Amino acid sequence: MKKRCVKSLVRLNNPLAAREYAFLLLKFRLRSEEEIALRLRQKKFSEEVIRETICFLKDKNFIDDSVFAKAWVNSRLKRPLGLRRIQEELRQKGIDKKIIEDQIFEVKKDYPEDKIVARIAGERLSKLKKVEPICAKRRVYSYLIRRGFSADLVLETVNKLCKPTY
Repeated sequence: MKKRCVKSLVRLNNPLAAREYAFLLLKFRLRSEEEIALRLRQKKFSEEVIRETICFLKDKNFIDDSVFAKAWVNSRLKRPLGLRRIQEELRQKGIDKKIIEDQIFEVKKDYPEDKIVARIAGERLSKLKKVEPICAKRRVYSYLIRRGFSADLVLETVNKLCKPTY
């Protein structure tokens, strides 16, 4: 039993083991610096080994938060999600506020959020034809808010599409 404990302590203070684990994580998808550090902490690597591993990965360009943020934004826009939700996801991934602002600014130029909201709202409403109009409007509004679109834009779009019937 003691040998096993000694082996695990040696492993946890071994920068090569930390790099190996980081490469395993990066094999599946890009990761932010903070994500890698968090996963290494979860595996109980020492802070010194984690810092060393992060520095190595950054020096060799295996991790770059701006590249990660750009890739994340592009993948999330394909779903499509609202810019507000994407910003929050990047913040949770430990991306610097300046990088997030830069990426969102770049995307806003070519991302017709109003048209996308209108298209999604129209699709959702067509599926809810048998539902009472007020209830359908509420469901579509909630759906779009959960996807991270701005409340003002969603409300305006839903009101346009759900004209009151007298």
